Amino acid sequence: MAYSGSAGRRRHLPSSPFKPAPEPPAAERYELDDLVTHDKYGLGRVILVEGDTAVVVDFAPRKVRIMTPFARLTKL
Repeated sequence: MAYSGSAGRRRHLPSSPFKPAPEPPAAERYELDDLVTHDKYGLGRVILVEGDTAVVVDFAPRKVRIMTPFARLTKL
């Protein structure tokens, strides 16, 4: 049996004695001019929102594009 390597969610059987896996948390939603902080870059302001996939943040000397799931980005 070959391992496909995909990390998809498994189907939960109603007769299983185990609880289903919890749903992953929804990605935070950002809007223009939101103040944010980043673990590496510090304080910044959102200047562009690319749907649910990425945001561009102005961190004083540089602008950084950050992709979903925004792991190190926090809205203030």
